[in-house]
Amino acid sequence: MDSTEASMNEMDRSGAKSFFQTAPPLKNGHLISEKLKDFVRRNSEGVAPRGIVCVTSGGTTVPLEQRCVRYIDNFSSGHRGAASTEYFVKAGYAVIFVHRRGSYQPYCRYLPEDSFLDFVQLDEESNIQVPDAHAATVRKAIREYHKAVGEGLLLKLPFTTIFEYLQILQLVATSINCFGCHSMFYLAAVVSDFYVPWESMTTVRRNSTDEDLEN
Repeated sequence: MDSTEASMNEMDRSGAKSFFQTAPPLKNGHLISEKLKDFVRRNSEGVAPRGIVCVTSGGTTVPLEQRCVRYIDNFSSGHRGAASTEYFVKAGYAVIFVHRRGSYQPYCRYLPEDSFLDFVQLDEESNIQVPDAHAATVRKAIREYHKAVGEGLLLKLPFTTIFEYLQILQLVATSINCFGCHSMFYLAAVVSDFYVPWESMTTVRRNSTDEDLEN
């Protein structure tokens, strides 16, 4: 490694360290750590550990205020990540699905985008039923989802902001380190390549002024 590469690597490490030191505390970070601990323990039992994959999906947001009203959004439906998760589970991998809130979910890709209510109806006695036209799709989604969760092959962790995404990814990396070559990251999320440092943000929304518009 030449001096230029070494300098760039040092800058990268310094930037990453600064990001995590100044990022706002991860909400429910302790709960996420416990979920990861249980998931890893369940899938590391036996003679050989099961292959484990972290799939990221959806897009991150970059907040512009600490009490966020405005933000810059990287849009992604999350369809690729959700579909890939299903295939990994089918192949026998345990999957940690780190996903944007509101994006596509594994086993739900063929359900209505707007509302699950489009797939159900009430009979004369107000019992919930699924119309025959959709029964097979809903039955398959329910069966496969509960099978994956019941067998300990799927853990879902949601995020919205770039801060949440990278902090969760750090927790995952630390948790699955024990799997060595049996672990993998499949990063399908659309991630912002910039962020506004938390301490540099205003705590309230700034009003736009004529001067702002001119600048």
